[in-house]
Amino acid sequence: MAPPKISDAGPTAEASETSPAVFVCLETMKNRPDYLRTAQGRRQGTGSFLLQGRARGDDQATVRIGFTASKKIGNAVARNRAKRRMRALAREVLSMLARPGWDYVLVAKPEATVSSNYKDMLVDLATALASVHKARA
Repeated sequence: MAPPKISDAGPTAEASETSPAVFVCLETMKNRPDYLRTAQGRRQGTGSFLLQGRARGDDQATVRIGFTASKKIGNAVARNRAKRRMRALAREVLSMLARPGWDYVLVAKPEATVSSNYKDMLVDLATALASVHKARA
């Protein structure tokens, strides 16, 4: 079987039609100190999760995201399901509404993160982001 042919036309038409906001660089936080610094920033609770966010203050245009699901959520299956749902939320909402140079952490809530309606969680994340980004008086 022959490999598929690669066109020399360059980027496809679909890639050039998408908005530049979709190409926000999302990085996953991997170090505990990053999580702890984000926990000291702003926070907004929703019915299904807690959002923590803070401006890093550096010149990098990347958005960093972290996910936390403690043993209060349940066994490993429940914790992994909660993190999968939060990762899906982040891909959909943060690519449009996140601010460059910010760190965000989504913390799962017992019973709620795994059993909440996904569409409600999308709305919750969008409103939580708006609340975290509000200027403090």
